Amino acid sequence: MSITAEKTPATYQPKGMLVGGKWVDSASGTRFAVENPANRKPIADMPRAAAADVDAAVAAAEKAFPAWKSVVPRERGKLLLEIAEAIQARSEELARTIALETGNALRTQARGEANMTADIFRYFGGLASELKGETVPLGEHVLSYTRREPIGIVGAIIPWNAPVMLGALKIAPALCAGNVMVLKAAEDAPLGVLMMADICQQFLPPGVLNVLTGYGADAGAAIANHPKIRKLSFTGSTEVGKVIMRAAAERIVPVSLELGGKSPSLVYPDADEDWAVDGIIAAMRFTRQSQSCTAGSRLFLHEDIFDSFLKKLEKKTTGLKIGDPLDEATDIGTIINNKQFTKVCKYVQDGLDRSDAQLVFGGLPPKTGPLSEGYFAIPTVFADRSNDWRLAREEIFGPVLVAIRWSDEAEAIRMANDSHYGLAAYIWTHDIGKGLRAAHAIESGWVQVNQGGGQTPGMSYGGYKQSGIGREFSLEGMLDSFTQRKSVTVNLAV
Repeated sequence: MSITAEKTPATYQPKGMLVGGKWVDSASGTRFAVENPANRKPIADMPRAAAADVDAAVAAAEKAFPAWKSVVPRERGKLLLEIAEAIQARSEELARTIALETGNALRTQARGEANMTADIFRYFGGLASELKGETVPLGEHVLSYTRREPIGIVGAIIPWNAPVMLGALKIAPALCAGNVMVLKAAEDAPLGVLMMADICQQFLPPGVLNVLTGYGADAGAAIANHPKIRKLSFTGSTEVGKVIMRAAAERIVPVSLELGGKSPSLVYPDADEDWAVDGIIAAMRFTRQSQSCTAGSRLFLHEDIFDSFLKKLEKKTTGLKIGDPLDEATDIGTIINNKQFTKVCKYVQDGLDRSDAQLVFGGLPPKTGPLSEGYFAIPTVFADRSNDWRLAREEIFGPVLVAIRWSDEAEAIRMANDSHYGLAAYIWTHDIGKGLRAAHAIESGWVQVNQGGGQTPGMSYGGYKQSGIGREFSLEGMLDSFTQRKSVTVNLAV
């Protein structure tokens, strides 16, 4: 296999950070390198934002807000629809940029993300007319009604695993609702987000959308603590989410948090079939290197089908091609960076060292050959009876799956719920009544029965417990997360 070259012509070349409609460097002039995780070589040199840059972006947003919130909602929606079509027209360039910087395979992941990004703008652009309130019947001589008003300046922080799609999920609903935004892109994957911002700024007034690049400790912390930011929206780890929530508490500002997960897949004995195995592979997000908060990384298999199901899973999973993310033949790309790669390898080693765990397939990545040139991890499955060990409880954010036997349905559901996470869950059975009862019993914000796909615009998506607060992808998510309700009462008798 040949690892992709340092630069690919059909990818986006960044212009800097977007502040007030202009492309700018950081105030300090400090920069950082973005690397290609497939070969560990630099592909871009980006401004490293800090507090002064956040101040400048907030000032630009503050200046733009009065005019933007006064734009007729339907007109704001039309702009989002134009952005959607512009993104769609450049979707291949966007997809190649995503694959280059994230290591997500072009065919199986990056193209889907680029197309989903256009769909998100298209969806929320069509919802602008739904920013409406209600009337309350208090009597013939009283008019009482509510208004949905924008909150103001939204501070958004996004991760690197699906950066453009997750950025769109902040930008589109917030702007549709009349807010303005200061967004920090993930330092490991800012290029696709900047390309999306470049397209957006061709249609939006200056300052409505501002995008910074840099590190969480510098720019992220400044956004979380800025006194003029009226709403915080964060997607990332539960650990950082707690920091964001503490910062918001100091100023009593609302937060939306989409955090980590350790999602269960519950397979009943009647689902020992290829379609369920394919669903487990999809739910585990193996073709995204399992760098997904919704990855079904705890596989609860009924004891009657435990061995036969794992044999099918091994055959199908090991048939997936790992390699250059920009190669059309590649199914699985790379882990994002050395820190995450090292973390995943340590989890695999912990599993190998555990006497009670059986390595079904996979293991540590090769130390020689083409795959050793990048952060390529190997899909790995361990079998164990316990839901209590580290690999079954902690979010690995890598392609490591733990298969656990069960015989009693109530005990299986108890183990599925025995987690401080509650983001997603997957159930596999021909008995739809049994599947729905399990779906209702499992403590997760999003449960799928007999499918393992990704989110779709229009659905309500978010977590229970320490997997987050708030919902995305939906109309109610936009209304709840990015508007505030005002009640107006008028005495008509005067």
